[in-house]
Amino acid sequence: MLLIRYHSPTVIEMALAFATSFHLATGRVKPLTCSNINATRKLYSQMKVSGSATVAVDRTQVSEFELENKKHDLLSTIQGTQRGHNTNADQRSIIEEALVGLEGYNMGEPIDLVKLDGTWRLQYTSAPDVLVLFEAAARLPFFKVGQIFQKFECRDKLDGGVIHNVVRWSVPPLLEKEEGATLVVSAKFDVVSVRNIYLQFEEITVQNIYISEELQALIAPAILPRSFLSLQILQFIRAFKAQIPVTNTTPGRRSVGGLYYLSYLDNNMLLGRAVGGGGVFVFTKAQPLEL
Repeated sequence: MLLIRYHSPTVIEMALAFATSFHLATGRVKPLTCSNINATRKLYSQMKVSGSATVAVDRTQVSEFELENKKHDLLSTIQGTQRGHNTNADQRSIIEEALVGLEGYNMGEPIDLVKLDGTWRLQYTSAPDVLVLFEAAARLPFFKVGQIFQKFECRDKLDGGVIHNVVRWSVPPLLEKEEGATLVVSAKFDVVSVRNIYLQFEEITVQNIYISEELQALIAPAILPRSFLSLQILQFIRAFKAQIPVTNTTPGRRSVGGLYYLSYLDNNMLLGRAVGGGGVFVFTKAQPLEL
């Protein structure tokens, strides 16, 4: 759009000429006065402001459209990679390019803890400590990995919060398929710079164990009266929760942890990088997860 400057005499003259032509056509000719000129200038100023606002809105809409396209492109590139397990060098290069293109949109902006709060589902990673789980599930027929989440609890915090890394897994046919048990690695985190958080791991928990119907039938056969002992065994398994602390008890030393760079965040997508070559992560917003 070509914007003509406010002080352009040509514009004023054109506006006045239009006004004069209008009055001639209607038989109402008015002399050119200072009030005529000021009124014309005021009208043009309003037109210019309106035009500028339209351009600003258009640019915002274009920017949002481009952003959604880049998010779609990233999700398209990781589709079929089995969350990162099934990729080659060319695919990883294309995915990295898509990541960098999206990360530039809120680079330098401070972390919004309100947006970060909630449950995020893993869609892709190159982190070795996660890929080893996928590799084990691919090689071992008795081990399955289900959904993986990161749950942040930081809505009412100013400079940190709690993060739970949640892995759903199973050992068929002993446990229910894919979600037979839950592994939770919990950590406190502190915001240490504009986009970096530091994680201090505190506890590893195994919980929510759901045994398969086949195993339940072995423990307490449906065709026989269930004894008090068999019912106690089933109840114990369901309520079982193993907690292993990983905090460092040595005075003056931090617990096991690491630096996590949140490279992109909006209402439905989270990108992160484990600083020090720990891999990249692509998450999308998920339904709230109860632990």
